[in-house]
Amino acid sequence: MKNVNSSFLMVWVVLLFVQNSMAQAVYEEERYVPETDTIVLKKLEEWQDLKFGLLMHWGTYSQWGIVESWSLCPEEYEWCERKKGTNPSDYNSYKKEYEGLQKTFNPINFNPEKWAKAAKNAGMKYVIFTTKHHDGFSMFDSKYTNYKITGSETPFSKNPKANITREIFDAFRKETFWTGAYFSKPDWNHQNYWDPYFPPKDRNVNYEPEAYPKKWSKYIDFTHNQILELLTDYGKVDILWLDGGWVAKTPKSEITSWYDKQLKNKKNGYLKHRIINQDIKMDELVVKARERQPGLIVVDRAVHGKNQNYLTPENRVPKSPLPYPWESCIISGGGWSWTPDAKYMTGREAIHTLVNIVAKGGNLLLNIAPNAKGEWDEGAYTLLEEIGKWMNVNNEAIYNTRSIPPYKFENICVTKKRDGTVYLIYLIEEDRTEIPSKIIFSGYVPSNKAKLKLLGFDIPLKWVKKNNTIEIDLPKKIKTKLLNTLAFVVKINE
Repeated sequence: MKNVNSSFLMVWVVLLFVQNSMAQAVYEEERYVPETDTIVLKKLEEWQDLKFGLLMHWGTYSQWGIVESWSLCPEEYEWCERKKGTNPSDYNSYKKEYEGLQKTFNPINFNPEKWAKAAKNAGMKYVIFTTKHHDGFSMFDSKYTNYKITGSETPFSKNPKANITREIFDAFRKETFWTGAYFSKPDWNHQNYWDPYFPPKDRNVNYEPEAYPKKWSKYIDFTHNQILELLTDYGKVDILWLDGGWVAKTPKSEITSWYDKQLKNKKNGYLKHRIINQDIKMDELVVKARERQPGLIVVDRAVHGKNQNYLTPENRVPKSPLPYPWESCIISGGGWSWTPDAKYMTGREAIHTLVNIVAKGGNLLLNIAPNAKGEWDEGAYTLLEEIGKWMNVNNEAIYNTRSIPPYKFENICVTKKRDGTVYLIYLIEEDRTEIPSKIIFSGYVPSNKAKLKLLGFDIPLKWVKKNNTIEIDLPKKIKTKLLNTLAFVVKINE
């Protein structure tokens, strides 16, 4: 019986993955509305030059080492089973204990200056921090809730660095980073989103907003007030990164009832999320937000419309370049939130991921999760140090570049500066034992006057043009050194 159930679950997971992947592909190709604000457009262009950012998921959940927030959501139990607490099988008991983690959250080793220095040395240029996830715990000193890092029930509230969001933003700005506020539109702790009178059914508001307009209006006010706090009291904020795309204005034709959802599940054997009209008045909010932060980039994730200034493929790299601003958010190790014994990607994996994304015109937002004490794992520091060593030599092939056909040929990616300089980035696979004497690249051919050299060696390279390819000679004396790099770069000056 257990084997049958496990097989069914595996099939369900595969179907869900395929369905989501197909939906994401359509979404990436078709669902983008260009920005019209000239100040925002200029800022977006500058953001596309940054290429490499840091994402941090952090909250009370780090004490249990579990997936952030999602164990509270009834519909997600299949992949996010409740295993912590004294009685995880009883939902009400579990939720009470989860929210009680506020009373023991005391990250006394919190040192954002150390994080900022390590991130800068790795070549990162901007930071996105989870000021509030779906569970509703605010990692900033909000006037509109007591469920927060500075709340009287939180031990860390007495620490001089208690206002964690402020401390992180200040520390990273000192290292010349752009700052961005991740903020969850759904709040599963708030009585006007998950009303205690009604049991939560899924990730959505647990009542019909049209049936309780005053209650929903209070929730809109609460959400706007918290976001405007972040954009008023925390210095310059460059990006508002909103999560919880199901909280959005929805046409009546797309709304599904709970009953309809159950029938769909039973008939098709996979989970289809219920859709409710949760109009959060985003257009009004963005106007107010930009009055406080002119040029603010707004990322209303997974909501088709003008308030999604760039798209965010999650934990994946698109197969081909996308015709608009985009950023892949990728886990560096473990999960989005801190997990015990997390295995981090190697420097090679990280660099190759960064290069593949940049060659397709995107940015990489790499996630690192602090633990309950306010520390990063040593594996995270080791990874950033490896990335930094490569970036110190080759970063000009990354920053301020744009994609250029053919983007990638075999294991060689290509990027281009505005001044016409082209970079061929040769990715060295882990199992490679030798470097060829010639690099053959097809699809881009420079002019006869072009000069080629290797970054980090300052060695002129001989090359010839053959039809629609170029052949570049690699000096024998440096082939061993090249083999020991993660990737090397040929710079082409026209």
